[in-house]
Amino acid sequence: MQSISRGLTLLFALAGGAAVGNLYWAQPLLDFIAGDLHASTAAAGWLVTATQIGYATGILLIVPLGDVLNRRRLVPVMLLCAAVALTACALAPSFGTLLVAISVLGVTTVAGQILTPLAGDLADDAVRGQVVGTVVSGLLVGILVSRTISGLVADALGWRAIFGVAAVVAVVLAVLLYRNIPTLPPKTRVPYPALIASVFTVIARERAVRWTLVLGGTGFASFTMFWTSLTFLLSAPPYRYPVSVIGLFGLAGLAGALAAQRAGRLHDRGLGVAAMGVAWAVTLGAFVLAGVGRESVVVVLIAVVLLDVAIQAGNILNQARILAVSGEERSRLNTAFVTGNFIGGAVGSAAAAVLWNAGGWTAVCVAGVTASVLALIVWVLGRSGPLRVRPAS
Repeated sequence: MQSISRGLTLLFALAGGAAVGNLYWAQPLLDFIAGDLHASTAAAGWLVTATQIGYATGILLIVPLGDVLNRRRLVPVMLLCAAVALTACALAPSFGTLLVAISVLGVTTVAGQILTPLAGDLADDAVRGQVVGTVVSGLLVGILVSRTISGLVADALGWRAIFGVAAVVAVVLAVLLYRNIPTLPPKTRVPYPALIASVFTVIARERAVRWTLVLGGTGFASFTMFWTSLTFLLSAPPYRYPVSVIGLFGLAGLAGALAAQRAGRLHDRGLGVAAMGVAWAVTLGAFVLAGVGRESVVVVLIAVVLLDVAIQAGNILNQARILAVSGEERSRLNTAFVTGNFIGGAVGSAAAAVLWNAGGWTAVCVAGVTASVLALIVWVLGRSGPLRVRPAS
């Protein structure tokens, strides 16, 4: 019997998506913000960097607290802190003030990564993958739609409005979650320095975690490399699409994220490892298709959907496997997983620019095929041992 209701699962997904969306409100508005606050476009780019650095810091220093604090209080507190930071962004009188405020926003907008392991704790073993998959899909949808929402709101009301609206949403969600999250006793009592150190201890101790981190980081590196390079492809001949049209390609990614939500059920049925192999095979096929069909927008769109379904399904399968390793350390395990993905994503973004300059779209697709083959080798070597874990309650 499922111990977390469908309604609470959806609330977790909504709150997680709204929280992670805070990282991306500014991305499509950099020129708008730079002009209004008299900053250069290059300086405005630091807003994105500062948010990501802040988020990585929050993942490492705050998310592990989910294993030692009452999350019925911790999650709403983090949402309220994010609301304060969002308000500061909306009211920032100068670029320097906005840079500081958005850095704090990155640190505090980690509620979604606390809710994910909490969902794993509340769900029974038989449905844990499905529940975690729903919550993670909420985060993915938040990432994909936040840029579109930000652009629409900014066009109508100015760039400050999106931060103000997001602050109100964060407060409402904080109240709803405080009223609906059940009170759970702390899993353990560990001094804070030892708590943070134990993130690395669990990685060193658990072989399944290390293998899964490799697959997860490789997947996100491939994902960010593809999407970063796709902007270059669609801006160049034969397409020459404007930014507004390129942004619509994110809707294809949204379809992929929604379809991948069902991957959690495969984990629950004991098919997670096999499904991971299929996901990487599809990823390989998507890069091949994107490479040979680069001059057809229909083929590129099909490749986008295939890649998103495969990578997001793999992400959910990896996260469900990680959270099954230890019921007492789920927040720390989630910290390790998200940090590994974050590192992979940063590598992928950097590789995209280098590969594009070296060989354009062909180089990017060859790199994607290579990464997929290496991941499949890791999967083949690990499927009979390191990638199999006993479900934790």
